[in-house]
Amino acid sequence: MISPELAARIRRLHFAEHWKVGTICSELSVHHDTVRRALTLERVSGTGVKSVRPTLLDAYKGFIQATLEAHPRLTAMRLFHMVKARGYVGGPLQVRRYVRTVRPTSRAEAFLRRSTLAGEEAQVDWGHFGTLSVGNTRRPLCCFVMVLGHSRALYARFFLDMTLESFLRGHVLAFQALGGVPRALLYDNLKSVVLERAGDAIRFHPRLLELAGHYHFAPKPCAPYRGNEKGKVERTIRYLRDSFFAARTFSGVDDLNSQAARWAAEVAHARQLPGDVTGRTVATALEEERPRLLPLPAHPFPTDVVRPVASGKTPYVRFDSNDYSIPHTLVKKPLTLVASETRVRVLDGSEEVASHPRCFEKGRTLEQPGHLAALADAKARAHELRGRDLLRASCQQAEGFLAALAQRDLSLSHHTAQLLKLLTLHGARALDEALAEALRKGAVSAPAVAHLLDQRARRQRQPPPLTVVLPDDPRIAASRTRPHSLADYDRLLDKDSADDDSTR
Repeated sequence: MISPELAARIRRLHFAEHWKVGTICSELSVHHDTVRRALTLERVSGTGVKSVRPTLLDAYKGFIQATLEAHPRLTAMRLFHMVKARGYVGGPLQVRRYVRTVRPTSRAEAFLRRSTLAGEEAQVDWGHFGTLSVGNTRRPLCCFVMVLGHSRALYARFFLDMTLESFLRGHVLAFQALGGVPRALLYDNLKSVVLERAGDAIRFHPRLLELAGHYHFAPKPCAPYRGNEKGKVERTIRYLRDSFFAARTFSGVDDLNSQAARWAAEVAHARQLPGDVTGRTVATALEEERPRLLPLPAHPFPTDVVRPVASGKTPYVRFDSNDYSIPHTLVKKPLTLVASETRVRVLDGSEEVASHPRCFEKGRTLEQPGHLAALADAKARAHELRGRDLLRASCQQAEGFLAALAQRDLSLSHHTAQLLKLLTLHGARALDEALAEALRKGAVSAPAVAHLLDQRARRQRQPPPLTVVLPDDPRIAASRTRPHSLADYDRLLDKDSADDDSTR
């Protein structure tokens, strides 16, 4: 095979100088076949061009190019699976090599620097800071951050959730701390702000619109996947994470918020205003910006959780995985629960019927002693009436004994409770005999009946009855157990005795 330089010289001598083939062979000392090959047009046009063999991927290259034009970030493996589903029988290596040559190159995007007038705009976002232990529960630790676009003054408050109420509460506290309201707030497309979006058609959350109407600001969500539009709050969250939160110790979320407020005043607002050549601090720029902010309304926007609740059979309502007690007379009745950061209140219409400190643990039961005491008293009164009926049904002398107690103006409830205990300890027959003897002797009282039963037990040399000691919890004291018949066990004993007799 001749070199490209020799082929070019042969063609020049033949076509430009009009030398014959033999003359060229003699002059260059080459074979005449070599000269003829160099003079052949097809051969010369292919000199230096490598032949490309057909591959299994050729039929799918057009599809790959069109797909990459529509989706430039699509991976080569995804394209491999797509062409494989369309009949490609080769391997992924050829697809990777081809995609590497035809993938559209991404161009670096340039952004405009946004300048903000005083009082014109603030940016809002959430920051995640891990979790925090609250008793037996781990809660997410989240930080609401608002930063004014002109002065770069910030407000940061930590919460144990990212609920809508906490989001609204962060706004109210931020407006109070900054001393006014900016005319527009720039958000990400989070669900607390945007419920639905199709291009520029946005359906805002109605509670956010209520907040905006109360403070007279305009909510502005940034474009989807355009976090750079709120870069000031993004950089502020990173600054908060590095300058304040890193390696910081605190006893709880309240202590953390107190430290954050001091840090904002002493560190964040004392720094030089970014991009300012005059050397002003953020605090100085904030004082200049405050007159441009919208004034605060006369009353803050209500941010408490308000929801309808109803209890089941027990006098408790559930909120945030905890149970809060209510009066037992309101069981299964529709009520309203109002929860702030510190308290949980239950309303019956406009009347407050229960108030508890809010608990951020989970699985806890919070009770007011009055609620349980009222339920125990109601149960005791009902049990007292049932107890008299039980005495009358168990002992024939009970009716006369209770009548004698009433004539002597003694406490029927107290003596009935004592007689029921004696009924449980000694049985109906022994109690009936003791009641009859007490009536004959004129000793009409529960202690007198107990004394007669003790004398009877000592004469018969019976062991003293054991009383059951219960805790002071009124729920246990008011609980009642239903005795069950032991006849089934008696039948089993009778059967065992019959089997023993049959084996003898």
